[in-house]
Amino acid sequence: MIIISGNIDLDPQRMDAALKKAIPLIEGALDEPGCLDYDWCPNPMVAGRVRVFERWTDEASLASHFQSRWYRDMGALLVEAGMQGVDVLKYRTAISEPVYDESGTPRADFFTEK
Repeated sequence: MIIISGNIDLDPQRMDAALKKAIPLIEGALDEPGCLDYDWCPNPMVAGRVRVFERWTDEASLASHFQSRWYRDMGALLVEAGMQGVDVLKYRTAISEPVYDESGTPRADFFTEK
């Protein structure tokens, strides 16, 4: 699994309109094979900052997304919205499991592999 997570800073005056315009692009990406999550949310602590979170099943799916109109059109929309900075990273994950164990206790350790 690949996780993409980070922030994109836009002109605060244009962010709300940009996120509204982004809805069909987000919906399009969510329909792509291998896309598990594709979330773009305003950060309430920093004006103009959009929090990005995506999950992809594999590299091939992510590579296909990078060639799609959804990705291309989102990039154009971000430029139109006065993109001022990008800090977005990708992570390859080897294991995932629930935060809470069977008793409802939150666990920082990876307890299902023991």
